[in-house]
Amino acid sequence: MSDSQRTLILHLASGGEPVVFTLSPKSVKSLKPRLPVLMASGGVDTLELEDGNAVAVNFGHVVTAHLDELPSHVRAYGSPNRKGSGFGV
Repeated sequence: MSDSQRTLILHLASGGEPVVFTLSPKSVKSLKPRLPVLMASGGVDTLELEDGNAVAVNFGHVVTAHLDELPSHVRAYGSPNRKGSGFGV
């Protein structure tokens, strides 16, 4: 996986737009082999974001999840260049 593929894209069971996080390199390395297990078990994991914050994800509410490059038109939580912090800001 290239360094540019550090975005976790989650499609939630409740529908709506995907939730997008920019992960730290450490989280990507840790999550990549465990993502299928977390999805199958519906586990909860805490991930470090690129901006230094952390987020807990309950994979029991996630329909699909994948690591990819950040599309240019999408804003992602955890991006260092994102103004403000938290959801809805």
